[in-house]
Formats: sequence, structure tokens, C-alpha cells
Amino acid sequence: MHSTVHLLKSTSFPRVTRLKLDTLQVNLGYLCNQSCTHCHVNAGPNRTELMQDEQVDGLIALMQQGWVKQLDLTGGAPEMNPRFKRLVAAARQANVHVIDRCNLTILSEPGYEDLAEFLADHEVEIFASLPCYLEDNVDKQRGKGVFDASIRGLQLLNARGYGEQLSLNLVFNPQGPVLPPPQASLEADYKRVLFDKFGVRFNNLVTITNMPIARFGSTLISKGTFDAYMNTLKGAYREDNLKAVMCRSLVSVDYQGVLYDCDFNQQLGWPIRDANGRALTLADLGRNSLDSIDVVVGDHCYGCTAGQGSSCGGALAA
Repeated sequence: MHSTVHLLKSTSFPRVTRLKLDTLQVNLGYLCNQSCTHCHVNAGPNRTELMQDEQVDGLIALMQQGWVKQLDLTGGAPEMNPRFKRLVAAARQANVHVIDRCNLTILSEPGYEDLAEFLADHEVEIFASLPCYLEDNVDKQRGKGVFDASIRGLQLLNARGYGEQLSLNLVFNPQGPVLPPPQASLEADYKRVLFDKFGVRFNNLVTITNMPIARFGSTLISKGTFDAYMNTLKGAYREDNLKAVMCRSLVSVDYQGVLYDCDFNQQLGWPIRDANGRALTLADLGRNSLDSIDVVVGDHCYGCTAGQGSSCGGALAA
């Protein structure tokens, strides 16, 4: 990790200023029922870091202030935090839109049999990881049997209205050090194959660039392809994408309540700091508390601005 961080520190990326803050992206912990090669948080079944009641209570208090419009829950598998349902229910009661970054396989794990129904009852929007519509490619990236479990998860969600009345989005990550293909054409392929073979429906496909940090960054370094991938990202930089990057209206919160400009900065250990260099936490957060602090940038930011652009909501440009 430290070697990757050293390589990424940069002063060449353009300045990024904030817009109106309206989204909390919250990492509920690194515990996950899977260990994927592209995972930028190094999540897995043996991780023990989980957000506790103190931080969850702080998030609920912020949402009750009325300025938070969206709560974006990630992990690990966010649903494996035992406080997940309490947080979701409180957010919906405060009229906050909730996104669950779901890996699909969690829906069929023992103890989570009621999860799909809970998500549907609370009208939670789902962003579900499915790096390909072909079994071999998915299992290669995410583990044997993951594809079949993912399809079962999608069918469970479809049976509860997802893909029609409720929003179900699939997330594509490339398998190697390349930029994602055009989002619209890939979405058409996904929809055709998944419906024809499995009867699966979904709303949108979002393509996300693999970030050269954490587990994926270490893999690039070990294979000697880190520099080449960084050159690919920098060479495809598009200035127009700067207008729409997610860090302008979003703040990322780690499981301990520390604030970051994005989930990637969180994994690099680059918190938002005040003028005195103190790392900010949930206790410091308000509607306008970050307005005068620029986004912390580095070479990995080229991943969000390369080609069609990349955010947690998918491509930024056509």
C-alpha cells in the first residue's frame, strides 16, 4: 500500500472545487463474503473493521437536519454490518434516498434470506457488481460460483420489483489495466444476454474504471504494469469530466467516522483536513462546513477523468 501511495502523490492534477454538498457515501466496514482482485478496499471475510453505533448515530443526526439528499452505502458488503438495517430505516424516515452497493451473492448467504425483501420494502436503489455477463469471466475475477450466485440474487430482486418499479443498476469493472468500453453499447449487450439466458431485467449498466490503488494497484506493481496503466489514464484525460466528478458534491465517511473526498482517498489514507491540518470527522460535518476546503487530488484522479469518465454512478460523458 505505501509504495502505491508514494507513486500516486501528485501536484499535476487540476484543482477541484466543491459544489453544494448533498451526498454521504459511507463505508460501513471491510467485512465481505468475497475477495475480488479489483477491490480497492481489500475487503474480505477475515476483515473485522465495522462502523459502530456512535458513528451510525452521528449519520442519523446529520440526515435529520434535512440537507442530506442521498445516503450511498458501501463496504465490504455493507449489509454484513449489523447496523445496516437501522441506518437504512432511519434514512428513509428522514426522506433520504438510499443506495446499496450490493455484491448480489450476499442475498443468498445464510442469515440474509430476508435482505431482498427489506431492500424492496424501503425502496433502496441497488448498484450491483457484475463484471461480465459470462460465467467464466466473472468467476475468474471474483471466485468460483460467484456468477451463479449473482444470477440467483438478480432473480430474487426481480421477483420483488427490481428492474421495473424499483431501480436496479449493474456495475462493470474491466478485468485488467484497460479503460471500460463505451457504457451504452455494453449495457445493450448485458440486457440482451441476461434476459435471453436468465430472464433477468435491470435498469442501467454503469461502467467504473479500476483505480490503481490498494489490491488492484499492488497487482499492477507486481506485474510491472503500473506505469503503463497510469500512462493510459493520463493519456485519456478529458478536462470536461472535471465538471461532473462525484467529489464535488459528495463526502466519503470511513467506518470510524473520518471524512474523505472520495472512497479512493479513503483507502489511500488522505482525509479532509482543516487549515490546521486536523483530519475532520462526522462531528465537524455540516451543510457548508467543507465549502472553503479544496478536494485532495492525486494521480489516481485521472481514473475518474479518463475517456468517458468514471464515478460511482458510472460514465460521466457519452
